[in-house]
Amino acid sequence: MAVTGPETHHDLPDTPLELVKLIDAAAAKLAATSLVAMPDDEVLPTVEIFERAHRRTDGVDAALFTELSDRMSYRKAGYLSPTTYLESGLRLGSSEAKRRRTVAAAIAHMTSFQGETLDPALPATADAVSDGAIGTDHVLQIEKTMDRIPHRVADDVRADAEAQLAEAARALSPAGLATVGNRLLAHLDPDGDLTDDRDRKRTRGFTVQPQDRQLMSKVRAMLKPELRAKLEALLLQWAAPGINNPDDDQSPYGAANDPEIDTAALTAAAERDDRTQTQRNHDALEAMLDYLIGHGALGRPTGLPAHLVVTASLTDIEQRTGVAHTATGTRLPVKDLVDLAAHATPWLEVFADHSSSILYLGRGRRLASLAQRIAIFGRDRGCTAPGCTAPFSRTQAHHMPDWQHGGPTDIDHLGAACGGDNRKVSTDPGGWETTIIAHGPHQGRVGWRPTGSSEPWQVNHTHLPEKLLRENPDVTPSQPDPADESRQRRRRSRIERWLECRIPSAPQPVPPDEVTIEFID
Repeated sequence: MAVTGPETHHDLPDTPLELVKLIDAAAAKLAATSLVAMPDDEVLPTVEIFERAHRRTDGVDAALFTELSDRMSYRKAGYLSPTTYLESGLRLGSSEAKRRRTVAAAIAHMTSFQGETLDPALPATADAVSDGAIGTDHVLQIEKTMDRIPHRVADDVRADAEAQLAEAARALSPAGLATVGNRLLAHLDPDGDLTDDRDRKRTRGFTVQPQDRQLMSKVRAMLKPELRAKLEALLLQWAAPGINNPDDDQSPYGAANDPEIDTAALTAAAERDDRTQTQRNHDALEAMLDYLIGHGALGRPTGLPAHLVVTASLTDIEQRTGVAHTATGTRLPVKDLVDLAAHATPWLEVFADHSSSILYLGRGRRLASLAQRIAIFGRDRGCTAPGCTAPFSRTQAHHMPDWQHGGPTDIDHLGAACGGDNRKVSTDPGGWETTIIAHGPHQGRVGWRPTGSSEPWQVNHTHLPEKLLRENPDVTPSQPDPADESRQRRRRSRIERWLECRIPSAPQPVPPDEVTIEFID
């Protein structure tokens, strides 16, 4: 079939598979072609045409996502949803998988529950993507603006707003489009009269974002007026100058207006307080959480989610170095862990042979015990399915083999798996099978592979990246300074002395590698 584009005329195949194979071959050829000999007057046209092709394939991505979803093809690869297939099967990660799902919902022809093919939610935007005029970031910005339009705005006005945004996107960058979107929102609801509690409930949210290299975390939130008012009232007292200052041993703890607070001590602490307001807000939030946890906010200690559980290297605890890991996925400097454990009763779990093999703990019932859950956390830290980022607090004790197939609730037959990945395990084709790896570099860890296949067992390195580093012969761990080690031993805390009493100090043939500590007051 002959296809005429804006500047080209080629004979192309008709089937989607043959077309994508041709695109792949062309991309491989282009990647292997030297661009140095390209004439100067061809550089800009090449860049512009290539960008237009990129943007058109964004529309193809959305269409393919729809087919993947409607035909449930992802189940043939062993996944429970198209998003998890993109995230883990294609290794795109959660952010990119979510982006593609959002774009598909906005510009693809989705299918209703009755089997009817629907028009795109943003039809003008879909046309602009098909033309290669705008890309994914434009679509996301338009979708974000449309989501902020109050639900009381008439449908025809909303449709016209989407058309205007799509037209503006053809001439603007996503950042410029955001400015246009804000102006449009101000025009549609200049006094905020159309925004009501239904809109506020729909857009509310509170998200703790991933930790950076400094182990710091940003928070993104949309607070309802009621929550903001409550938070401001608390911060007024808990973040007052001089109160809850972690750097001042004489700083009072609690609310500044508490009758039990020593007024003179608070005044003196306020004079010494050189924190900014944002730092005081941070310290106030931490103090309030300490207060809640101290008054039973974690719930009854009948399951692992109701406990603060941390795993760390014994050597790191002794030297106050390195990073520990909590069951919710947070990385915690060991120095802070030692301070946190100063008044706690820890549970200790030692790993054998510097591997992931743990001491045997058996149980003759389906549900894993608290001790077993703690043991599993120390080994797995999170979901064991390849590529899954779910922290341990969102996992279940997965049996190998499944309980209904005779799998015992013993520690050497249990592993951590989130609900979605746990349901992927099946003896039928299209599912996954699991085992505790008995030999090799991943001995003691949970292995996954498609059911009935002879592929190598896969492990999840997401929660244990240091295992990869230990296997790399080019990585040499730094040696501690003997002088620093001597000073650290002189400053042993109660938790370190507790560990020292329970672990022989004499050299062992195979020294303990890691410990898991549970803090319960």
